[in-house]
Amino acid sequence: MPRHVAVIMDGNGRWAKKRFLPRVAGHVKGVELVREMVRTCLEQGIQYLTLFAFSSENWRRPQEEVTLLMQLFVKALEQEVEKLDRNGVRLRVIGDLSRFELRLQELINKAQEQTAGNTRLDLTIAANYGGRWDIMQAVNRMVTAHPDKRDGWQESDLEPYLSMNFAPEPDLFIRTGGEERISNFLLWQLAYTELYFTSTLWPDFDSAEFGKAIASFQQRERRFGRTSEQLVKPHA
Repeated sequence: MPRHVAVIMDGNGRWAKKRFLPRVAGHVKGVELVREMVRTCLEQGIQYLTLFAFSSENWRRPQEEVTLLMQLFVKALEQEVEKLDRNGVRLRVIGDLSRFELRLQELINKAQEQTAGNTRLDLTIAANYGGRWDIMQAVNRMVTAHPDKRDGWQESDLEPYLSMNFAPEPDLFIRTGGEERISNFLLWQLAYTELYFTSTLWPDFDSAEFGKAIASFQQRERRFGRTSEQLVKPHA
């Protein structure tokens, strides 16, 4: 089983359009699928689940849709945090949260504090997040923390300042909705991640579809630059 799964939940709007529903109906249905995904991860023993909920580019969407998404985010935090806490799920939110309204920032902080001691599953929501933003903010923080250093930087110097510094790099990346790109998501962390793309729209990505992604991952050979022969363990 993968230890860490990262997901771009794409296709909510198209799911709604196919059913002659407003786009927000797709987002509401998408939240239900998040619950199912969390439940499946708990059952399967997956330790980290990271979901791309709102990118820094999504502010370009129609204002009405952005407003409804923010309202949905608030509602989800108000309704779901107690359930997450009871089930041992730790919630974190990564991204530039300063652009969100104060009420939403307060709910995020409260949820993170309430669930901080939980260890069954680390659920991370990327909101107003971009991979390039993440790298740049990490560089700025690193340089500020070491004002006397001018050169000789290593990857290990930067990693503590990245938003996902608490988690191992994702083993499996899933994107629903038919697009086959990573769209500025976890650019640093996905370097050796196995990629899985599906045309299934996110509201239809149930536990059976998730199982297909896991099965695909389990058939792959992860070499990390080595040869297949180097991965073969000697007989006992």
